[in-house]
Amino acid sequence: MGHGAPGLITALPRAPGVYRFRDARGRVLYIGRATTLRSRVASYWSDLRDRNHLAPMVARIASIEAVSCDSPHEAAWLERNLLEASLPPWNRTPGGQEIPVYIRMDQRPAAPGLTVRRLRRPAGGAAHFGPYLGARRARQAVAGLNRILPLPATGAGLSGAQRDLARARGFAGADRAAVLRVLTAVLWCQPDAVAWAHAEMERLRARASHALAFEMAGRVHSEIQALEWITSPQRVTTMDAGDFDACGWSGGVLLRLGIRGGRLCQWSQSRCTRSGAAPHLAATPAGWAGFARRNAELAAILAGRSA
Repeated sequence: MGHGAPGLITALPRAPGVYRFRDARGRVLYIGRATTLRSRVASYWSDLRDRNHLAPMVARIASIEAVSCDSPHEAAWLERNLLEASLPPWNRTPGGQEIPVYIRMDQRPAAPGLTVRRLRRPAGGAAHFGPYLGARRARQAVAGLNRILPLPATGAGLSGAQRDLARARGFAGADRAAVLRVLTAVLWCQPDAVAWAHAEMERLRARASHALAFEMAGRVHSEIQALEWITSPQRVTTMDAGDFDACGWSGGVLLRLGIRGGRLCQWSQSRCTRSGAAPHLAATPAGWAGFARRNAELAAILAGRSA
């Protein structure tokens, strides 16, 4: 690699994110995502293992660009959005492998409950949360939430057997309004509610382990991980259909992130003076300014080490 891979790799944060490789002519070769950017990118210059087909690409890499994200879920969404917008020659699948889904909360008294849906269809008495990447994770998260916040058990139309089951689980007479309120807070990722839900599920896991019910403990552990996935910070794909650019500037580099239809799907960076960047920075929504500035700083460091 021109200019030496180690210098660029050590500039990458130990954080989730998306990386992009370019060749000497500036063409994008590959876009990938990482739970830890530094170690993932470094792996291309160590043992490729089952990725030996990428060796010719690695030999052509002249520069590395990266966007640091706030969670692996956010990085997964950003990779998907970018690949759907443009597929570089060394990427195989536009959009990645996970299926986008929503969690639907039916609030009708007769049959309240949570379900996982591929599409968001407005309906009376129902609210939608998401979107999330990965139907399996979403279903696991719903299963975990049903253990601690049993919305179906609060329904007015329970059969005798369902009432007996609710009573056996200690949920008989649960307050539907209270359950709905806490569930909504968890799914809106309110920190106190999320922390409470995690603590309750960890308590169930510990109780199962203490009773030597290791299969149940493993199932709850997977549900805890799934809940972490759906409640982690994630702003790059939303149900908001807004269109705008979020820009950051640092060290002579202007980073532009294009949000279209509620999805961050455009990413560019270029040399720019501070005065030239000023109008773009002024137009950036306040909620995006920190994210854009942080990644402009990263872009400037990587560009400086590539020069």
